[in-house]
Amino acid sequence: MNGKAVRADGAHVIYWAQMNRRVDSNHALAHAAALANQLDRPLLYYEGLTCSYPHANDRLHTFILEGVPETARRLASLGIGYVFYLRRRHRDPNDILYRLAADACAVVTDDYPAFIAASHNPRVASKLPVAFHAVDASCIVPMRVLEKREYAAYTIRPRIRRLLPKYMRPVAPVQVRRRWECPPPEFHTVVRDEEIPALVASCEIDHSVPPSLTYQGGRLAAEKHLSHFLTHNLSRYAQDRNEPVAHATSNLSPYLHFGQIGALEVALAAQDAADREGLVPEEFLEELIVRRELAFNHALWARPFDALPALPNWAQATLRTHAADRRDPVYDRDAFCEARTHDPLWNAAQKEMLLRGKIHGYYRMYWGKKIIEWSPTCQDAFETMISIHDRWALDGRDPNTYTNILWCFGLHDRPWRERPVFGMVRYMSSDGMKRKTHVDAYVREIEHLEMSGKDPFRVV
Repeated sequence: MNGKAVRADGAHVIYWAQMNRRVDSNHALAHAAALANQLDRPLLYYEGLTCSYPHANDRLHTFILEGVPETARRLASLGIGYVFYLRRRHRDPNDILYRLAADACAVVTDDYPAFIAASHNPRVASKLPVAFHAVDASCIVPMRVLEKREYAAYTIRPRIRRLLPKYMRPVAPVQVRRRWECPPPEFHTVVRDEEIPALVASCEIDHSVPPSLTYQGGRLAAEKHLSHFLTHNLSRYAQDRNEPVAHATSNLSPYLHFGQIGALEVALAAQDAADREGLVPEEFLEELIVRRELAFNHALWARPFDALPALPNWAQATLRTHAADRRDPVYDRDAFCEARTHDPLWNAAQKEMLLRGKIHGYYRMYWGKKIIEWSPTCQDAFETMISIHDRWALDGRDPNTYTNILWCFGLHDRPWRERPVFGMVRYMSSDGMKRKTHVDAYVREIEHLEMSGKDPFRVV
């Protein structure tokens, strides 16, 4: 990232975990370990959590902190050093990476096309005194292998499938030649499970967004979700994935977003389970690999990737043509955020976001389409969707977030029959949802979740 040399006489190699906060199946950590072994130096895993990232709140902080104790245990068993720094107040130091890098051989981090890593990496590179390597540990086929923007699943699919045999292979377990022997620095934060609520409360962040009722963060929780999916849902995924009350999806998107589990290990586990049970996992692998990597391709190559000008020309043109069409009703952002519309299904989907931290994918499409229909302008609708995801979604601020939201406006889709407001952008109706899904059962489920504060579908 910066053209500087590896310092052969440095004290250690650093892996800076920004977006892939895991020890297992992590190409970036594996690269850092290989470099440390080559230099015969110990490896240090650095992970930070600051109060100053956009929309920092109790939900996001809790989810990340819940992963720290297990990360510490796994690193200790491997002989890898671990520094976790919780920056609680804005006046607290914000230079920990540079302190650790002062006598390092090199720094390795995550190559990621969105959120803070996309802005951190270029900015940090010039300030580091040593080589700075960024490794794609998020995709199965590294996103930079495809050197241009792909405009739909049908264009990226054959390229991905052609490359999968080369890349769909397990990451070898990390081993280090030199164990980390140094004591933790004074700014290291020890995180114990029972102390997480107090740690979160001590931070200068938004305390109005509570932790999810459904999803606990961390590697162990991610592994439980994967095991539950493979045991109970993979066999029925193709049939039931678009029925929210069937609970047939993996619910791994929060863990994939925070890198607490990797897409590669999920894909390999799904393929192995399918082979053992005589199943065909193609529908699941299509979403996990083709659709997800189309989103990363978009975030990497589209400029801008997170705004309406990223839409295809036909979508921009048809939405402009219908910009002055009458909207009725029209809601402001507060009404959307507080689930105060006339539509029980839409309100339930928004409440699922508020309570669980994500919306079932099929209803999220409907949720987004209705925000377009009931907002004063498309720009207002887009900003509302982004704002809600940024604040409440555990799988927000992700390449998939931006492509899924922009899909509601025509991205990665085709023209449909023209109608008011949407023009030729695909429309979704409440009657269609009632024909295709059990809307009343879903509304009752969310009402129970809201009243009880307990989710019977939580994986434990």
